[in-house]
Order: sequence, then structure tokens, then C-alpha cells
Amino acid sequence: MKYRKLGSSEIEVSTVALGGWALATDTTWGEQDERDSRATIDAAQDLGINFIDTAEGYAKGASEEVIGRALKGRRDRFVVATKAARQNLAPDALVRACEGSLKRLQIDTIDLYQLHWPDPEVPVEDTLGALQGLRDEGKIRAYGVCNFGRDNLTGLLRAGDGVVSNQLAYSLLARAIEYEVQPLCSDHGIGILCYSPLAQGLLTGKFRTADDVPPGRARTRHFSHERPQTRHGEGGCEEETFQAVEAVRAICGELGHPMEEVALGWLLAQPGVASVLAGARNPEQLKKNARAAGLELEPSVVEQLARGTESVKSALGANPDLWMPAEKARMR
Repeated sequence: MKYRKLGSSEIEVSTVALGGWALATDTTWGEQDERDSRATIDAAQDLGINFIDTAEGYAKGASEEVIGRALKGRRDRFVVATKAARQNLAPDALVRACEGSLKRLQIDTIDLYQLHWPDPEVPVEDTLGALQGLRDEGKIRAYGVCNFGRDNLTGLLRAGDGVVSNQLAYSLLARAIEYEVQPLCSDHGIGILCYSPLAQGLLTGKFRTADDVPPGRARTRHFSHERPQTRHGEGGCEEETFQAVEAVRAICGELGHPMEEVALGWLLAQPGVASVLAGARNPEQLKKNARAAGLELEPSVVEQLARGTESVKSALGANPDLWMPAEKARMR
């Protein structure tokens, strides 16, 4: 395993992190045996993965509770990150949300406390002040944001400093942040945490066509608005998406490495990326993800993968919200 500093902080995180949403039973991921979740966290420790990310909104707090029980007796082995929901960004609500997460996680300090989505109705100065207060009280070590676009991030930076990370949807099939957000993060020493790095399974290679994808996952702007789960109203780019998947498959075949390993390795070669958040429900899934930390792709391969997915990047454009059109985007 390899480690990188989290933005401008002194916190070192493993380049492959354990995403904690699927560690608890949830309508999105289905039933989960807590024994499997515990075994997955055991495997993370054995593999050198020291970074676990969750949120108060994952399984209505159950993800935090599962992780909290699993961390008893080994809290010092992990960097724990969680998130405050969008509706909790007003100062008093943020403090209550943080205290609720601390209780569910059964810890005294959250290493990285993040704002899950921006809320334009709450002055960013107020939220930032509350985060600084929580840090001063020792309830959090550092704070970051998630899903903050160029304008969101610019406003936050005007209000003050101290933000160490921005968690964003980023993968070979979701490269919108490369237009504006990634350069801004790099300029200000803000580490990028990549969620949905395998594009909800598309980059594992198990789906050959859009019709193969389960309806619950066929919600992003890659898919046609005619699919019942979508909300974006756009035409999608299904043909480009699955042509890109096949291009990645072919490159991986030449390299002799699994698609998921190469997809994660490509992200770790991108500017400003601190860690990739790969969800896992059992040790075997986590072991597959962890191998990416040791994969160093040649620059020519990194460029080849970028060329192979350029048509999807162009089709989706600079809107970093994968689920909503630009005019209704929750991040700007």
C-alpha cells in the first residue's frame, strides 16, 4: 500500500480507501451481513488501507454504526472520514450532526469531516465558522467538502481557508472535473478524493450494453432519459459509454491486468488525487481494489486510456453533476 498527504494537511491516507456506504444494509445496495463488514475492515487493516469514508446519510446512519463497532480497540489504525448532510450546514445543525456522527462512530474525534453537498441557502461563511469551531474544540482534525464545483469552491475559498479535500465523482467515464474543478483544487492544495471510481460497476467490465445495467444503477447522465430511473431529461451517451468500456477492456487485455485495477490506477496517476474511494462488501472485493495501489501505469498507457474515453468526456461536458442537467445541477 502507498500513502499520500491529504491536501495541505499532515494526515496521511492510503491511496486506496474503503468506501463505507455498502457496509450496512441499505435500499441502494441491499442486505449486508455485519460479519462480512467486520471481515472487510479486518482485511483493510491487513492490506494497509488506513482510510475509511462514510456519511451520516449512508443507510440512515447505520454505516457509521457498523464502522464504529468494528473500530473498537483499533481506532488508532484508521483515518475516519464522514459527512454532514446538505440539510445540516447551518451552524447549529452542523454541530448537532457532528456530535451525532461521533456518537454513532463511538469515537472522540473525526479525522476528516466533510460537507456532503453544497447548500446555497446557507451562507458559506457561517458553515466555515462552525467547521473551524469544531476543529478548535478537537471534535474534528480537518475538514473538507464533497461535490463542490468551481463556483461553490471559489465562494468557499473567498470565505476562508482550511479546506483540505474535495470528494468528487471521478473515473475514466466521468471526467467533468478535469475542465475546471481539478485545476482549482490543484492550485489551492486541495486533495481530490475520487468516489464512484469504477462508475458504479461499468468499469469492471461485467456490463456489455446499457440494457445489461440494473435499473438502479442506470441513473447517471450516461443513460437515456427514457430509462425510468433517470431524472436528468438528457439524451445520454450510451453508445459512447459502451464503446469507451470496450476500449478500456482492450487496453487492459494488452496489459494483462483487470479492468478495475487499471481504472483505479489511472485515477491515481491524475494530478491532485489523494485517494480513490472504492466500496467493498467483503474482503475479496477489497483485495481486488487494493492491488491498484501498486500499479504504476506508463505515461503512454495513461494517455491511451484518456483517448479511449474522450468521447464520453466530450458528450457529458463540464457539468460535474452526474445525475442532473446543468440548469438543475446541485453543484456549480
